[in-house]
Amino acid sequence: MDNHVNIQWTVDEKWDGELLRTFLREGKLLSKRALADVKYRGGKLLLNEELVTVRKTVAAGDTVSIHFPPEQPSPSLIAEEGELAIAYEDSHFLVINKEPGMATIPSRDHPSGTLANLVLGYYLKKGIRATFHAVNRLDKDTSGLLLVAKHRFAHDLMSKLQQAGKLERRYLAVVEGRLEGEGGTIDAPIGRKEESLIEREVRPDGQQAVTHYEIEKAFKAGTIVRVKLETGRTHQIRVHFSSIGHPLVGDDLYGASLLLLSRQALHSYSLSFYHPFLEKNLQFQSTIPCDIQAVIEALDE
Repeated sequence: MDNHVNIQWTVDEKWDGELLRTFLREGKLLSKRALADVKYRGGKLLLNEELVTVRKTVAAGDTVSIHFPPEQPSPSLIAEEGELAIAYEDSHFLVINKEPGMATIPSRDHPSGTLANLVLGYYLKKGIRATFHAVNRLDKDTSGLLLVAKHRFAHDLMSKLQQAGKLERRYLAVVEGRLEGEGGTIDAPIGRKEESLIEREVRPDGQQAVTHYEIEKAFKAGTIVRVKLETGRTHQIRVHFSSIGHPLVGDDLYGASLLLLSRQALHSYSLSFYHPFLEKNLQFQSTIPCDIQAVIEALDE
């Protein structure tokens, strides 16, 4: 089985007469590390189906193919079998609908049973020699869509595209109490709470954090909000709504009751991103989980 990741491009007129190194580094945003992996770890670089080095000159209309070497998972990351709700898959990405209660990556408190463990188990079953590259993460008890890159180059590109605003996530949350109006923006810096390894708080010396929200429906005891993040700080949605006196239902870490739900009522229901290899935008939707839907129905009674 060929476990190489193979990517092919056609050289356009802009790069006519340039070195292949320039075409790859500036035109296709390959890092020095990626090119070094190809050179020293068993990859291949082809120009019009002939093996070449990056010192070769390219011409308009040429075909450039790069074969990345198979990746080795970290020895500390164990492949495990389990169910994955895969919303989309191609040679470069997985879109996964994560269930609540599953951490994205292993930690001291959750060394196994994480999304990373199950993805590696899936790769092993499918004969894919790759390690785990999460483009975005979700808290253990947050459900919904997240994006996983299947190789390092895809991850590098999506990190750049994410910084450029080409990855958009939208969340549905249910917060305690009645929020008035149509929506708003919470712009408040977030940092780690002193004497806690987990908890965050709004604090002057924290990192900038901006959360936009629209009110979908307000009840006497709770409010459904649609949330769009401008930044991606740890626990951002949870901290921001707690800071204005409306913690997420079920989020006892940030002051909410567990009466209606035993996890924070937060679901990543929409994920859209620019696919750098297909060169088009993709969008995915996820239905609201039964436990959050039950909270909404209880508030509506």
